[in-house]
Amino acid sequence: MLRIEHLTKSFGTKKAVDDLSLEIKPGEICGFIGHNGAGKTTTIKSVCGILQFEEGEIYVNGHSVKADPIACKRDLAYIPDNPDLYEFLSGIKYLNFIADVFGIGEKEREERIHRYADMFELTGDLAQPISAYSHGMKQKLALISALIHDPKLIILDEPFVGLDPTASFKLKKLMRELCDKGAAIFFSTHVLEVAEKLCDKVAVIKNGRLIAFGTMEEIKGDTSLESAFFGLEEQNG
Repeated sequence: MLRIEHLTKSFGTKKAVDDLSLEIKPGEICGFIGHNGAGKTTTIKSVCGILQFEEGEIYVNGHSVKADPIACKRDLAYIPDNPDLYEFLSGIKYLNFIADVFGIGEKEREERIHRYADMFELTGDLAQPISAYSHGMKQKLALISALIHDPKLIILDEPFVGLDPTASFKLKKLMRELCDKGAAIFFSTHVLEVAEKLCDKVAVIKNGRLIAFGTMEEIKGDTSLESAFFGLEEQNG
């Protein structure tokens, strides 16, 4: 569902991502961990077609991000850590706008909006302008808008920041359900306990280079993910 081959992205003379390769199959949740500035968001934005990159190739469901960006965008959803929404719109108008962009029929959009808005307890606020929403409410609206076209690949940048415990629990459960139906999820997080419980695979990045990638069991072995992460950091000092 996602294949990154030798991705390199530079800003001036600094390589933000250096020769990174990984692959995520349908049904897999992959956590992406590393310190601030390690290259996580740069990698994610390259996958989503927001940033152009100098070297390498990225494929989303078999489509090249460089050669066929529209096909890639049809198949993926991206939720940044601080979603930038059209705050002059109401919640429901924003969701309908996103559904229009993806050409979602009336019946499908109504069913999906109803399901996800109820799930994240946002139904009663959809008539309100987004400018009146809290950060957590905006995060929930961004989640609903990302899922409205039934994406095959879901990219999340720190998805649990700003969510209350109930919404976080529901999102974790939903992520597993979506992958059980054949989607794939790639998400960055600083919360290692969440990654350990939720992920099938984990990728560890440091200074733009991938220092570990594999199944959760392969990466952490008999220890915790937290211990394994700091061990990897020290080995790749």
